[in-house]
Amino acid sequence: MKTARLMCCTVAIAPEGPAFLFTSYARPLKCPHYEGVHMTVLDQIADAIGADRILTGADAAPYGKDWTGAYTSTPMAVLRPANTTEVAAILKIANDTKTPVVPASGRTGLTGATLAEGALMLSVERLNQITDINVAGRTATVGAGVILSNLHDAAETHDLIFPLTLGARGSAMIGGLLSTNAGGSNVVRYGSTRGLCLGLEVVMADGRIMNLMSALHKDNSGLDLRNIVIGAEGTLGIITAAVLKLRPKPKAYATAMVAVSSLPDALDLLHRLQDETGGGVEAFEYMPRNYIDKHKHLFPDAGAPFEDSYDVNIMIEVAAVKASDAVLQTDGSLPVVTALEEALGKMLEEGTVLDAVIAQNDTQRREIWKRREDAGEVAFFGGVFVNTDVAVPVDKVAAFEEALTPRIKAIDPNADELIVAHLGDGNIHHTTYISRNDPAVMDALVEAVEDVVQELGGSFSAEHGIGVSKLETMKRRKDPVALDAMRAIKAALDPNNILNPGKVIPST
Repeated sequence: MKTARLMCCTVAIAPEGPAFLFTSYARPLKCPHYEGVHMTVLDQIADAIGADRILTGADAAPYGKDWTGAYTSTPMAVLRPANTTEVAAILKIANDTKTPVVPASGRTGLTGATLAEGALMLSVERLNQITDINVAGRTATVGAGVILSNLHDAAETHDLIFPLTLGARGSAMIGGLLSTNAGGSNVVRYGSTRGLCLGLEVVMADGRIMNLMSALHKDNSGLDLRNIVIGAEGTLGIITAAVLKLRPKPKAYATAMVAVSSLPDALDLLHRLQDETGGGVEAFEYMPRNYIDKHKHLFPDAGAPFEDSYDVNIMIEVAAVKASDAVLQTDGSLPVVTALEEALGKMLEEGTVLDAVIAQNDTQRREIWKRREDAGEVAFFGGVFVNTDVAVPVDKVAAFEEALTPRIKAIDPNADELIVAHLGDGNIHHTTYISRNDPAVMDALVEAVEDVVQELGGSFSAEHGIGVSKLETMKRRKDPVALDAMRAIKAALDPNNILNPGKVIPST
């Protein structure tokens, strides 16, 4: 077994990569242990779970970097337990020795939530069993290390779906998705991850296993501990397994790119489609002109959605769950596609829809989806930037744009903006490319976004979580009584502060 020697120190980590900076700076992570204690901790863990479960040195190095490349750290060791019992053994040792533990899944997050400088990183990747697909109950019982796309495939064999979907589905794991309450593109119909979870298994800070693995849709037996743990980013306990909701696989899809005159017109289209399809809209995604232009530049083979260019471009997907909506008609049409065509036709006559292209096959549907799912690569290309993930009421997205742009120009006249949004649920991913690498300008831009969001009754964090990048925003914007309640819960469940310390909840 390789060993890791780390002197007791305070490490400050600035989340910046070679080409960009994030919204704020990480808080230092303090290591309270002596070098000899580190050796003792690893020896104890090796005795409990086996030395083959422990990675150090060069073997652990890849785990110290997340998908963005902006947040890097050097864990004391990476632990790869194979079951819940081994997770419990690790946390008991860590709690007894007051050794910090940072849980990690696919490391596809954007907020630095898996920074683990000098800490034990606990990877759930080996907890990757899909133990049950209950077709009658429409549930899946899965380990925290199950990759999202693997769950999609397993459900599909039973003509079911797990409806959460996002661009990182090929590497994101269930534990991380639950820990951040991930959203994705289908929230408008199915809700966020929290709404798709029925039960959890959680290992607490002291190593005890909390069994909430219920498949019940109703359980009013006291405090909702499941939903306290979901979204806590591993600061209250480590999720090791879950019972998730499955839905019937849609019989057919109608997928389109639509250009409209304005965002209010887009919202009108959404409401019409929801009314006419019985709430069948699964995705309703906003991509403005500059997003389309930048995507064409980065992915020239993808082409453009229309022959002409438009300011407001919407990706729509309507799903047919009823068999009758997916029955091929004598003229070769599908009812779900006809419903979309008719709604678009009415608005074309009114002049609010300017152009529309409906996918005619699965290949065209995948091309439309790829344009939206490339958003991470599109946003991260283009120099130093400030990236925010906010939510406003669905009817306030246009007001957000109108209010924010002049404030950004007042701070940095040469700044550029990029927006892509889950318009159906009001979640906006806003990126500002600044003209100079100036922390003061970055801070001012972040606060400008926060101001507009607060004025519109929104949230400064929609689906990416808090991690370290939004700690300063939490201090500024979160209700102080709510912060005190969070600190009290953290202190009660993790009195030694070993679980993902320095994340989510700002210090006093």
